[in-house]
Amino acid sequence: MSQNRQEAKDRLRSEHDYRVNLKAELEIRHLHWKMDQLLTHQWRRLLEIQQIQTELIEEVARRRGGEEPR
Repeated sequence: MSQNRQEAKDRLRSEHDYRVNLKAELEIRHLHWKMDQLLTHQWRRLLEIQQIQTELIEEVARRRGGEEPR
């Protein structure tokens, strides 16, 4: 009788552990997805900033090219 109760407790504990581990794994996957989204957004924004900088540098170069030497 005691052995049956212990086996039942062990099964419940195993099921609980499984559910906890599964939930943790799903949360970790979700966090990885969110991090990927943030990194993608940051890379896109960085590219936009670099394009603006390139345009500004080209504009400065054009203006300086048109100036008379001193």
